[in-house]
Amino acid sequence: MTDRPLTLMAVHAHPDDEATGTGGVLARYAAEGIRTVLVTCTDGGCGDGPGGVKPGDPGHDSAAVALMRRQELEASCDVLKISDLEMLDYADSGMMGWPSNDAPGSFWQTPVQEGAARLAELMRHYQPDVVVTYDENGFYGHPDHIQAHRITMAALEMTALAPKVYWTTMPRSMMQRFGEIMREFHEDMPEPDPAEAAAMAEIGLPDDQITTWVDATAFSDQKFDALAAHASQGENIFFLKMGKKRFGELMGMETFVRVRDTTGAAIPENDLFAGLR
Repeated sequence: MTDRPLTLMAVHAHPDDEATGTGGVLARYAAEGIRTVLVTCTDGGCGDGPGGVKPGDPGHDSAAVALMRRQELEASCDVLKISDLEMLDYADSGMMGWPSNDAPGSFWQTPVQEGAARLAELMRHYQPDVVVTYDENGFYGHPDHIQAHRITMAALEMTALAPKVYWTTMPRSMMQRFGEIMREFHEDMPEPDPAEAAAMAEIGLPDDQITTWVDATAFSDQKFDALAAHASQGENIFFLKMGKKRFGELMGMETFVRVRDTTGAAIPENDLFAGLR
C-alpha cells in the first residue's frame, strides 16, 4: 500500500474541452478525494476573440485570446475542483484544413515524440492510476484532439506506468438525442448534406460497444458552470443554451471506452477506478 492518492489525469486539447467531455468525472472524483490532474495541450489561440471575432478576421489577436482563455481555464478548474493544471502551451492549430494547421509551433506540426516526452515527464511526476484522452480520430476529427491522442499513447509507452486508459466517446443513442435537441433550439437549422450527415453518423459508438458509463448527474451543475466559465467561447458552446435542467438530463452521464487495464475489472463498468479501490 502507498500513501499516494489515487490520481486521474485527463489530457485535453484546448481550454473548455475539459468541461465538455469530462467535467462530470473531474468534479465527481475530486469530490471523492481523488487527485485530478488536467493537461491542456494548446493555448486556445484560435478561439473567438472579444465580440465573437473569428480567427483570420481583422481584430483577432491570438495572443490576447490565449491569455483570456488561460484565465477562463483557471476559473473552470476552480469550479471543477481540479487539483493540478498543467499547460503544454502549444499554439492552437485551428480546425482541420485551416492555414493555422501548418504554422510553425502549432500543436499539429509538433513531432509526436517531442510532445510525448513532455507528457511522459508529467506522468512520471503524477503517476496517474487512470488516464483519459480522445480516440484516434479525436472524437470528431479536430487535429489538436488527434494530436493529443497521439502524444498520450506515445507517452504511456515511454513510461513504466500501467494505468487504466480510457478514450472519451458518446453513445449513438445520445448523439441522436443531441441532434433532436439542436433542431428544437434551432428550428430553422437546415438539414445537413448527405456527406456531412454520414460523417456525423460515424461519431461516437453503438451503445453496446461502450465499456464505461459514469453517472455524474449530481455534478452536472458544476459541469455547466465550468463550461460557462469559458465565456469568450459561449457562442460556440451550444450546451449553455439548454439551461441547467436540460443540460443535466443530456450530459450527466459520461461515457468512455476502456483500452488498457491491468485490474481485471468486469465491463461494462460504472467507475473509471473500478478494480483500483
